[in-house]
Amino acid sequence: MINKRLLIKHLLAHNDENSFYDKKRKVNISFKEGKAKFLKHVCALSNSNPKNNSYILIGVEDKDNRIVGVDFFDDSKIQNLINAYLTHPPIVQYENISFPHLPEDKVVGLVTIRPTGKITSLRKNIWKYYGGSVFFRDGSMSMPKVFDIEIKDINSKIVESIENNSQNNIEHTLNGVFDFMNLHKDYHPQYKVFKEYFVVCWSGQKKVVKDETFYSRVDIKLINEQVLLFFSALDEVAITIDDDRFKIIEYVNLGFQNQNKYYQLEETIIHFEENAAYHIETKLLFEPPQYDKKVLHHIYNTNNAILEKLKKGLSFTNNELADLKNLPITYLICYFNSFHDAIDKLNEAKPYLKSYDDYLYQLYKETIRILRKVKYS
Repeated sequence: MINKRLLIKHLLAHNDENSFYDKKRKVNISFKEGKAKFLKHVCALSNSNPKNNSYILIGVEDKDNRIVGVDFFDDSKIQNLINAYLTHPPIVQYENISFPHLPEDKVVGLVTIRPTGKITSLRKNIWKYYGGSVFFRDGSMSMPKVFDIEIKDINSKIVESIENNSQNNIEHTLNGVFDFMNLHKDYHPQYKVFKEYFVVCWSGQKKVVKDETFYSRVDIKLINEQVLLFFSALDEVAITIDDDRFKIIEYVNLGFQNQNKYYQLEETIIHFEENAAYHIETKLLFEPPQYDKKVLHHIYNTNNAILEKLKKGLSFTNNELADLKNLPITYLICYFNSFHDAIDKLNEAKPYLKSYDDYLYQLYKETIRILRKVKYS
C-alpha cells in the first residue's frame, strides 16, 4: 500500500513538472475557467501516460515546491465531472493528504489519473476550449495537439520506481497513529484496526441527543495511506463501526432565524476487504428543506440589503449582524426553493465575507461545499 505523503515527497523530488505529474497552488472547479483548466490537465496527463498513473499535486508553490496546502475537498463525485466532459475518460481519484507542518484545516490535494489506454479528448466546449480538442504534455505544459503518431511510453519505469519507494511500512503506520493521537488529544482520539491491516484514527467532540451519539470537529484518517478521509469544523456527524465497515453520516445545519435544523447530507461507507483492499461508497441523502415562498421572499430581500451594506463597508445593528452570520446558508436555502439568482448573490458576497471575518468566510465555504455535492449528484 502506498503512503501518499511519501509519494508526494518523491514526486516533488523531481523538482519540475513533467509529463507524468503537475503541481498547482490551487484549483477551483466551481467556475468554468477553473473547471476547464483542470479538465485540460487531466486530459493531457492521461494521453501522455497511456501505461502508468500520473498525478496532480494541489497546494504546492510552483517556484520553490513549498507545501502550503489547500482546503479539505471532499467531492466524491469528481468522476462525474470527468465523465461528462471527456471521451475515453481516465479513472480519477482526489485524496486529501495531511502534512504535520500544515494547519489542521489544510491538506495537499492528490489527484491520481489512471488512463484507459485510449486517446482522451474534450467531449464538448468548455470555456475557451473546443469539443474534440486533444491535449498532451509538452514538458511542464499541457498543450493541444493533433494526434497522428503512436505515444511513446517513457515514464512507466520512473513512475513505478517512485511508487515502489513510497510503500508504507509498520514504522510509518505507528508514527502516524502516535502523531494523530497527540495532535487530537483534546478531541477524544480513537483508533481501530480493520482486517488486521488497515488502521483508521478518528476524533471529535461527542454529544448525545435522544440516545443518539453525534460528533463535531471530526477528523477521520486512514493511517496506512496518510489520507484524511473526512474533516468538518462545523457539521454534526454520526459514526457506526463494525468489523468490516466504517460508516459516516454527515448532518448539516440549514436552520435560520435562530433555529437549528439538521438535515442528512451524505452517507460514506468505507468497506475493508480481506485481500488488503478497501473501497469507499458514498450516497447523497440530502432532501432540500422547503419554506413558505412569501416568507422566503422577505428574507431574500433582507439578505440583499445586508449584502449591499457589506459591500459599502457600512456598520451593522445587532440584528443585522445576526442576519449577516446567516447570509450564506440563507442564500443556499433560497436557491433550493427556486430563487435561482441566490447563488449569484452568494458568489458576489464571497470577497466581502472573506475580508470581513474569517468565521463568516468559513461559513461561506461550507455552504459552497453543500451546493457542490448536491449539484454534482
